[in-house]
Amino acid sequence: MHASANQTPTRVLIADDEENQRSGLLAMITGWGFQGATAYDGQDALDRIQQFNPHVLITDMMMPRVDGSELLRRLKEAGSRTPAIMVTAFGNIETALATIHELGAFWFLEKPIQPRVLRFLLERAAGQSRMAEETERLQRQLSYQGQLGDLVGNSDAMQQVFSLVRQVAPSKAAVLINGESGTGKEVVARAIHKMSPRNGGPFVAINCAALPETLMESELFGHEKGSFTGAVERRAGCFELAQGGTLLLDELAEMPIGTQAKLLRVLEDSRVRRLGGAKEMVVDVRVVAATNRDPMEAIRKGLLREDLYYRLNVFGMELPPLRRRLEDIPLLAEAILTDLNRKHGLKITGFDAGFLSQLQCHRWPGNVRELRNTLERAAIIAGTGQLETRHLPQQLSLQQQPQQAPAAAQPAPGPSSGVTIHVGTTVEQAEKSLILLTLAHTKNNKTRAAEMLGISLKTLFNKLKEYGSDAVHNVPTGAGV
Repeated sequence: MHASANQTPTRVLIADDEENQRSGLLAMITGWGFQGATAYDGQDALDRIQQFNPHVLITDMMMPRVDGSELLRRLKEAGSRTPAIMVTAFGNIETALATIHELGAFWFLEKPIQPRVLRFLLERAAGQSRMAEETERLQRQLSYQGQLGDLVGNSDAMQQVFSLVRQVAPSKAAVLINGESGTGKEVVARAIHKMSPRNGGPFVAINCAALPETLMESELFGHEKGSFTGAVERRAGCFELAQGGTLLLDELAEMPIGTQAKLLRVLEDSRVRRLGGAKEMVVDVRVVAATNRDPMEAIRKGLLREDLYYRLNVFGMELPPLRRRLEDIPLLAEAILTDLNRKHGLKITGFDAGFLSQLQCHRWPGNVRELRNTLERAAIIAGTGQLETRHLPQQLSLQQQPQQAPAAAQPAPGPSSGVTIHVGTTVEQAEKSLILLTLAHTKNNKTRAAEMLGISLKTLFNKLKEYGSDAVHNVPTGAGV
């Protein structure tokens, strides 16, 4: 399939100076369900690409004005990643091959074109193009929205994680993710898989702490029928199931030591033998491991083999606990709320300031998982409208009650934003200080500030317009009202 139900049809641009060739190819590919457009030479193709934005380019090699090779050269210089299929007449094969190697053409076809071969190449090239589109979309989210799938955060700590994900995803390197329970280790592993060239393959996760030792090896490597009591049929293991994709070994330090030794051998040889089997199978699997233990402490306690640790820790990353990135809570809460509305069919529209303030005061020992559970409970209780402090669990509300100021002149500390609010301050004054201080934190990045504040960019601009140019150009480094 070259387009799913949720995708627009694959766009194919045909560049050929022969009218019969153009019209014939166009009729053929539109009959297959592709969306086609034509150009009468390379220069015309360059003009059409700007408007048509094709997923795949089919270009003849010999054309007036700008030929096929020059067309690909200009596209490459412009940074285009559109896969191109070069069409050539007999006698130009060596030139076509050189074009593929030098200019990155996807493939070449010799005239007369075989429809079956062309259709196969178009579908393969379209898949490559859509994969590049998805990767670019994810990277835009990563850079500008502070979100990668379910992985959310604008804090410096999370931006560092995003940067590491972006660097390691395209490689084949093993990854070891360390972080407290609930910080999102599996979410990071899925992000690495989705941004990698393996994203068309399976993602398989196994929790090493959830299985007894007697079943661990069978789950990892598979087993043959009759290999042990209860093995009534052949079963593929996780390595086989993840062939061509990514395998997450969650809670690695809980894996039995004996199984760790066998795992190390598989990682070194890329070969797996089912329990009770006589033959080894070659596997092509990228392994990502995760643990909530300090790896070096686990090694000292004999829970983790040192050689396995160094084999998997080719690229290590540590996820920060939520208490170290409380400024991410508004953005996290918004993303979680969107998912909860969809999951439960709710109509929660947002949060009031007191609700978010309360969330940012809590230390979240259960990290993002605890935050999600808290929001899910509050959303179910509210059902519709805004979430308010009264929707929070009683124990969380009681823990965070602010101390009463002894006198009216005594300021009450606000949330961790650095704003000091005195008794008698108006809501408008407090709001203005919070907005300007958030802009200072984001170095006047209005998009990020709006996200952190939980308001639209349009609302932020309207507020700044109310405050006047002096306030905007003199963003404070601290604030008190």
